[in-house]
Amino acid sequence: MVFTNDTRLSLAAVVNLVNTLPGHDDPDRLETLADFDDFLAANPFTGRIDRTRATVDELRAARGRLRRLWDVDRVGAVPIVNEMLRDSGALPQLVIHDSYDWHIHATSDDAPLSTRILAEAAMAFVDVIRSDEYDRIRVCSADDCESVYVDYSRNGSKRYCDTGNCGNRMNVIAYRARKARETA
Repeated sequence: MVFTNDTRLSLAAVVNLVNTLPGHDDPDRLETLADFDDFLAANPFTGRIDRTRATVDELRAARGRLRRLWDVDRVGAVPIVNEMLRDSGALPQLVIHDSYDWHIHATSDDAPLSTRILAEAAMAFVDVIRSDEYDRIRVCSADDCESVYVDYSRNGSKRYCDTGNCGNRMNVIAYRARKARETA
């Protein structure tokens, strides 16, 4: 599965934003301006960024819309993506700046960050849908994790997210269960 660099960056930012949602025993990881700064450090955006409580609240609200993309199949994602494109007033344009090669900006650089994120997420999901790779949009298989991820593995066999040690933890649980059955 080959996606352009801007699609991969947008998908990574969406995954990181969605994974700030509270779940199981995980707290909300986008409550303060410091949390917002952490998100931006991991997901640099160009253009206007207002470091305000309102911006944090807008991003918090966008998370639920974006999370819905992991609850549907390819066909079910289309109306969500189209709604995000429509609501953001997307007008895709090719641009080149800083260290980035040619890529697409779907809104103006002065649009609110949450609008730009929704538009870029929608454009990235357009690529996923059109390339028929929607089965790689996944929720972690660990029993106690609700984190989302995009499976970029060659054979599409990834089962666990990268936010914690889910894969290792589940493997240890399975190993201990096998050992317990062997000794019983």
